[in-house]
Amino acid sequence: MQGNLNEIDIRSILQLIELGQRTGELFVEAYGINSGNTCGGRDNVRDSLVYRYPYRDKRSRSCDQSWFVFFSNGQIIYAANTDTSLSRLRDFLRRYNAESALDSITNLSISATNALEYGYLWALLENHILTPAQGRSIIQGMVRETLFDLLSLHQGSFIFEMGPALAPQLTTLEIAPLVTKIIKQVQEWKQFHPHIQSPNQCPVISDAAQMREALPENTFNNLNRWADGTTNLRQMSRYLNRDILTVARAIYPFVQLGLVQLFYPNSSLNDNGLEECDVDQGFKIPRVVCIEDDMTVGKTVEAILAQYGYEVSALMNPLKALSLVFQLKPDLILCDITMPELDGYEICAMLRHSSAFRQTPIVMLTGKDGFIDRVKARMVGATDYLTKPFGSSELLTIVEKYIGPGNPDVPEPDRVLAEVIEAEL
Repeated sequence: MQGNLNEIDIRSILQLIELGQRTGELFVEAYGINSGNTCGGRDNVRDSLVYRYPYRDKRSRSCDQSWFVFFSNGQIIYAANTDTSLSRLRDFLRRYNAESALDSITNLSISATNALEYGYLWALLENHILTPAQGRSIIQGMVRETLFDLLSLHQGSFIFEMGPALAPQLTTLEIAPLVTKIIKQVQEWKQFHPHIQSPNQCPVISDAAQMREALPENTFNNLNRWADGTTNLRQMSRYLNRDILTVARAIYPFVQLGLVQLFYPNSSLNDNGLEECDVDQGFKIPRVVCIEDDMTVGKTVEAILAQYGYEVSALMNPLKALSLVFQLKPDLILCDITMPELDGYEICAMLRHSSAFRQTPIVMLTGKDGFIDRVKARMVGATDYLTKPFGSSELLTIVEKYIGPGNPDVPEPDRVLAEVIEAEL
């Protein structure tokens, strides 16, 4: 079962899965998001007030997002977006003062390519850091969050793949009552527009003196604690163990009065009081690394991208590539999936575990175009994928999508990069 969301909505898809008592995975990918709650929120707020360089605007507006939902006999086991940074799990663990326990987890009983976040949650249960009741509460919160985003979505595509259930299972959730409740939340959420637009907005108290007069001391102190400009509404809901609607409803009157302002991460106010995103001073030459054991493919990628003004390095040895990537600090990584000794999934998962590459676009190069490969790539944190064989136009399109155009004034690769690679290889 697959299609576009303009043909069938998420609610109908979930009803079909429930009625058919189906077991498998639903993969949903959004595109063309310009409003609502799903795409990180950086690009959908008051577009006329956001200042960017043109190439950065093109790059940021391609921030398509995707989600997956696991089912067993027509009930939901687990759901998440495809971010593998574990930041969401840390937020949920904070309510139990257990977020630091993630750093002590070394071995997972569930494969890293099969719902990494879920695997870490099970490791915490097996090590008795969480109780089963706490684990169930976290999964329920994760599922509700994911469904809130999905049921707010109107543009995208989906694929449902029948298959074995995600195991082991901690809990199952009935679809019908859950969807009915969240649909009501989504409808009420729309009433907050335009004052509150996304769960990813961060509140900041704009008039502390007036807020202190309007609120009891304890209430003011609690609000002041969270309204720090870096904690978004969704994080607040996780910390407080409340749904996003409850948090938004509580803060909405103060936003209306102008006592609290909402911003997106990495934004600030300029001298005119308008929201302005950070921009780089000058044009940085985009740097690309291609990890590919096929020398012909690697050299072809080098030749194409160098011609269009990118600093590009092809690394043929996947084992040495990991250490080189940390030295080169690329803006984008192209990584083949099928390689000896260390495959692309493993490389991608390792890079995502490093804070240095949690936000770096990683595009998987694959000769396969199946659902499983695509989902695996997403599960280990891949940003996108490119099916081989590809031409120069397909390669340039996906590179420009994530890091913008190259600098045509740079006629040859940086010699420093070449010396680093030659020294290592």
